Amino acid sequence: MLKIILPTIMLLPTALLSPQKFLWTNTTTHSLLIATLSLQWTTPTYHPYKNLTQWTGIDQISSPLLVLSCWLLPLMIMASQNHLQHEPPTRKRTFITTLIMIQPFIILAFSTTELMLFYISFEATLIPTLILITRWGNQPERLSAGIYLLFYTLISSLPLLVTILHLHTQIGTLQLTMLELTHPTLTNSWSNLLSGLALLTAFMVKAPLYGLHLWLPKAHVEAPIAGSMLLAALLLKLGGYGIMRITLLTGPLPSHLHYPFLTLALWGALMTSSICLRQTDLKALIAYSSVSHMGLVIAASTIQTHWSFSGAMILMVSHGLTSSMLFCLANTNYERTHSRILLLTRGLQPLLPLMATWWLLANLTNMALPPTTNLMAELTIMIALFNWSSFTIILTGIATLLTASYTLFMLLMTQRGTLPTHITSIQNSNTREHLLMTLHIIPMLLLILKPELIS
Repeated sequence: MLKIILPTIMLLPTALLSPQKFLWTNTTTHSLLIATLSLQWTTPTYHPYKNLTQWTGIDQISSPLLVLSCWLLPLMIMASQNHLQHEPPTRKRTFITTLIMIQPFIILAFSTTELMLFYISFEATLIPTLILITRWGNQPERLSAGIYLLFYTLISSLPLLVTILHLHTQIGTLQLTMLELTHPTLTNSWSNLLSGLALLTAFMVKAPLYGLHLWLPKAHVEAPIAGSMLLAALLLKLGGYGIMRITLLTGPLPSHLHYPFLTLALWGALMTSSICLRQTDLKALIAYSSVSHMGLVIAASTIQTHWSFSGAMILMVSHGLTSSMLFCLANTNYERTHSRILLLTRGLQPLLPLMATWWLLANLTNMALPPTTNLMAELTIMIALFNWSSFTIILTGIATLLTASYTLFMLLMTQRGTLPTHITSIQNSNTREHLLMTLHIIPMLLLILKPELIS
């Protein structure tokens, strides 16, 4: 555990002290080394916890998300090279340090075995993202987006803190292993019902449930590329991971606590995919699509069966890679045309033919085409939901239909059609961007060969 956390912390003096010429190369190579080291966590074992230290341990639930978070740091540093070109070197250093500061907190939040430390790291990831959005966003509305993000997260996570302290006074320990042994069955008394509700809502806001999702499109549209990659790929997964942990821990919650969350999640998947069809802003479209995907994850992890948990796990990992890749593609368009409106960036295929290939691949994985892990995840989730209640097949079926239609709409709008008249000359796509896309898509194509690593 420490052999990942300590190099990640040592990335900070690397970014602060390396000379100007080697700043990007040093940080990217170091973080890529950390990412390749972290691949050892995915080896399946029969032990419940691997690498167990006093506060951290790696479970089957947390290891794929840990590897994903280690894998995305070099990709974020690579993606944000271009829009930092004309900044003075001190600002580059501060940008890279804010990116690196999030990383140990995310690793701690995914690997901790103790609820209080989990809460602290869960909240500490908020501060660097807030700095990223409100300092390096590219429009003045980023301040309102930052305020939305801050207050949604804070208001939802105060009851979580109170409930964790309440659990501590009731049981006397907060170690996850001890809690799994004691099984505090939540009876139907008012305090227990409210505590279960408080435990769930904090994570429901973080992995946005429909109705609590308003901070997400704002934050995504205003964030710089590294910020929205981080937000889509990792911070949404914190919510899903928290739901999986908490629902396993508190035992079978009363079923009428799950019904509103489940109906909201499925209905929200349908609603946000139909919002996507009428969207003009490219990044907002990708943000709403990630709301609809995480709605499936929430619905699957509230019914607590083996099938649905493995499906939610696979969907979280594959959605992290897919949406991060879509944001990178949207950012390459944005850096060339300086606009996110779909009407102004259409018809880019004759100009950037190789980028059009990446657009096609990313949209097909987002659409859950076989042989991608997205398809496997959505199928397992749908089977689990259908076994739970056969009525849900209507909602999930319409949601997948709408997902396919808006991804195809996005592909046609950005790549096909006549070229707008105001685009006269455009930059070529460079090797860095192609490497970025390949590093996003290679794990997705390799994971289908051995999907039990992430289920």
